[in-house]
Amino acid sequence: MSGRVSYLAGMAAEDAVARNYARRGLPVVDRRWRGRGGEIDLVVQDRDGFVFVEVKKSATHARAAEHLTPAQTRRIYQTGSEYISRAPLGQDTPVRFDVALMDASGQIKIIENAIGL
Repeated sequence: MSGRVSYLAGMAAEDAVARNYARRGLPVVDRRWRGRGGEIDLVVQDRDGFVFVEVKKSATHARAAEHLTPAQTRRIYQTGSEYISRAPLGQDTPVRFDVALMDASGQIKIIENAIGL
């Protein structure tokens, strides 16, 4: 896939995942939030806290999951920590790190609490 096609496919996957969370009553409050160490695809409001969502798209859910590296999970975790540092409760803010996998047919599989150190 070319860079532009991959970018557009990623944006479409993020949009679909955002709609999935919104249907469950969890609104997206930030998209592609960039901190000093990295980017979080979606930041979702969950009661008094946040869900940080990494979106991966590939031919199958398993292949999509393979694209998430240990180094990337560390960056996502650190970036999430940076994000909540500006929240009223700071580091005491409830958070969860999910991975949303999308296959070639557009089926979404969300793995809650997928990232943790």
